[in-house]
Amino acid sequence: MRVCIIGGSGHASFVFRAMSADPTIEVVGIAPGSEGENTAKFMKEAEKRGQSPKYYDDYRVMLDELKPDIAAVNCHFGDHAKVNFEVLSRKIHLFGEKPLATTMEELAVLEKEYERAGVEVAAMLGLRYDPAFYTAWHAVQDGKIGEVRLLTAQKSYRLGSRPNFFKNRVSYGGTIPWVGSHAIDWVYWFAGEDFISVMAHHSAMHNRGLGTMEMTGLCHFEFTNEVFGSVNIDYLRPSTAESHGDDRVRAAGTKGVIEVRGGRVYLISADQPGTQELPLMQPPAFFAEFVKQVRGEGQCLVSAKDSFRVTEACLRARESADTGKMVYF
Repeated sequence: MRVCIIGGSGHASFVFRAMSADPTIEVVGIAPGSEGENTAKFMKEAEKRGQSPKYYDDYRVMLDELKPDIAAVNCHFGDHAKVNFEVLSRKIHLFGEKPLATTMEELAVLEKEYERAGVEVAAMLGLRYDPAFYTAWHAVQDGKIGEVRLLTAQKSYRLGSRPNFFKNRVSYGGTIPWVGSHAIDWVYWFAGEDFISVMAHHSAMHNRGLGTMEMTGLCHFEFTNEVFGSVNIDYLRPSTAESHGDDRVRAAGTKGVIEVRGGRVYLISADQPGTQELPLMQPPAFFAEFVKQVRGEGQCLVSAKDSFRVTEACLRARESADTGKMVYF
C-alpha cells in the first residue's frame, strides 16, 4: 500500500506504527503541506524502517508523480482543508489530521468533493484505538451501563513549547477544534446519538504570549434522545505533572457508570457491588485498519461520516464560544 505523507505538524506517525501489523505499507513520498514546515522527523522515521521515500517541495507534484493509494495529511491545521481537497480531487484515499477543515465553508466544499471522489476518508481520531477508551467503548456497546444518558470528557495538556502557527487563529484553527476534537469525539462516539446543539466558551488569557491561542474551553452538547455531553479542555497541566496529558471520559447510563482515567477503566454496575477495574483490550493499529478498509476488507472505527460530523461539531462549538450564543446543528 503506497502512502505519501504531507506535512510534519500532526500525527502521521500512525502510519509507521501500523507497519509491523501490515508490512505492505510503504511510504513513497514526503512533502511539506504548509510554508516553512519541517518534515525531517518523518523522513528519519521512514529511513529507520528501511524505507526510502522521495522528498518533494510541492505536495501536488508529489501526488501527481507518485500516484499513491493513500495520502496522510498533517500540515498546519489551517491548511488541512485545501490540502485535503487536492488529495480527494485526485481520487486518493485520505487519512487526515483532525479537524479536516477549520471553517464551515471549507468543510462543505470538502464533503462535497468526498462524495464525488468515491474514496475512503478517516480523520486521525486515533484515541478511539487507545486501549482504555477502546475497552470502555466496547463495555458500553455490550450494555454494561445500560442506556447512555450523560457524558463528560476531558483533555488537559502541558503547554510546553508550541510552534509559531499556534499563535494565529487562521493557521491554528482554535483550541476547541485541535485539542477538543478528541473529547468531542468521545462524547459523540460513546453517546451513539447525533448532535442537536452546543453552547461553548473559551479564553486565551494566560497563554504566555501565544497570540490568540485559547488556553481553556468548555462545551455543552445536547444530543438526540435527551442525552447530554460536556467537554473541558485546557493547556494548564503543570510542567511538573508525571505525564503530558490527562485524558478522561465518564459515561453514566441507566445501569451503571464507566470511567476512563489515568489509562485505566473503572465500572460501577447495578449487576455487581463495588467498583471493577476492567482488563484492557488490545486494539489493532489504527492505520492498519484503515488500510484494510481501503482494500475492502473491513471498516475502521473512524468512518468518513464520523470524521466530517466531529469536525462540524468542533467548528460549531468554536462558533458558539466566539459569539457567546448557542449554536444548532
